[in-house]
Amino acid sequence: MLNFKYNVPTEILFGKNQITRLPVQIQKYGKKVLLVYGKESIKKSGLYAQVMDLLKEAKLGCVELGQVDPNPRITSVREGVKLCQDNSVDFVLAVGAGSTIDCAKLIAAGVYYDGDPWDFIVGKQAIHKALPVGTVLTLAATGTEMNGNAVITNNETQQKMSASSFLIRPKFSILDPTYTFTVNKWHTAAGVVDIMSHVFEQYFSTVKGTFLQDRMAESILKTCINYGQIAIKEPDNYEARANLMWAGSLALNSMLSCGKRGDWVTHAIEHGISAIYDLTHGAGLAIITPNWMNYVLQNDNNEKFTALAKNIWNIHNIDDQTKLAKAGIVATKTFFKSMDMPTTLKEVSIDNKRIDDIAELAITAHGPTKTIGSFKKLNKEDIIKILENSL
Repeated sequence: MLNFKYNVPTEILFGKNQITRLPVQIQKYGKKVLLVYGKESIKKSGLYAQVMDLLKEAKLGCVELGQVDPNPRITSVREGVKLCQDNSVDFVLAVGAGSTIDCAKLIAAGVYYDGDPWDFIVGKQAIHKALPVGTVLTLAATGTEMNGNAVITNNETQQKMSASSFLIRPKFSILDPTYTFTVNKWHTAAGVVDIMSHVFEQYFSTVKGTFLQDRMAESILKTCINYGQIAIKEPDNYEARANLMWAGSLALNSMLSCGKRGDWVTHAIEHGISAIYDLTHGAGLAIITPNWMNYVLQNDNNEKFTALAKNIWNIHNIDDQTKLAKAGIVATKTFFKSMDMPTTLKEVSIDNKRIDDIAELAITAHGPTKTIGSFKKLNKEDIIKILENSL
């Protein structure tokens, strides 16, 4: 196990009706709010009206930035920064899913920077200061409600990349599972895949002596498997929605990566795909993850794959270690298919025309290196092969 430092300052308010504590939480940090949200879902559910009433009752000023897209655009970030600067905003509140929260985080950082906030994404500028951010989560998926990451898309350059800073971690996050009751089957399933993929990226590590972290990771995976199907069939099942929501937060709040090195190749490839084709992130991960697994599996690293087969999928009747590892990969793919997630690029109308471009985006997303990944180093040609295997 590697040395590590762990600090997660985000205050979590979990459960029903925690939204009533929103004004008090905001008042710890500011008096005028930029409210960031997505399309029409929070208005249809009544959450928007509830938030606005609470802000009004507490005499908190409010400026709005709506219509934030899935795979949030840098254009929305720029618009939000200007709104904050023009209206003396001192707090950013994101109400919605991961895209809304990621957008809000980068807005918070951009307020104190004279240049283009895209500079944070491409590594031209570090984040040195940010407005405080709070979140009200409406989808179990990305874990952004409890970390300092923000993934943003630039349509002009067709890049989807991330920035990370302790300064943009939310001060608090309200996690009420009832807000996810209205999430449709597609996005519920995509969220489950996203959570599982975050775990896989940290589970498949070459660092030895991480027994505790691995068992924690397996517990989150088993939670997703147990409750994913239930949430799809029974969307208002509170137990299922609550377990998935908390699993999403724990999967990417740095806990599983303590003392380890993650891989993150699958995410890099998917970001390249969705930058060009605007695909739902979890759907892209469902396609790429099993194909990455098959590609990197070797005799000298099959221990993690056999553990996946035995500890997650309860496969105990295969003695050959390679066959056991492959059976675990098949079980993973089968589970994704059982939730009606795509497992080939063809299913989402993506052909081989831009495979080279996707591979280039994946490789360059992590800086001027020619290889990515820690579980197994992969170059551009490797990425192309994984994409070809995913067609």
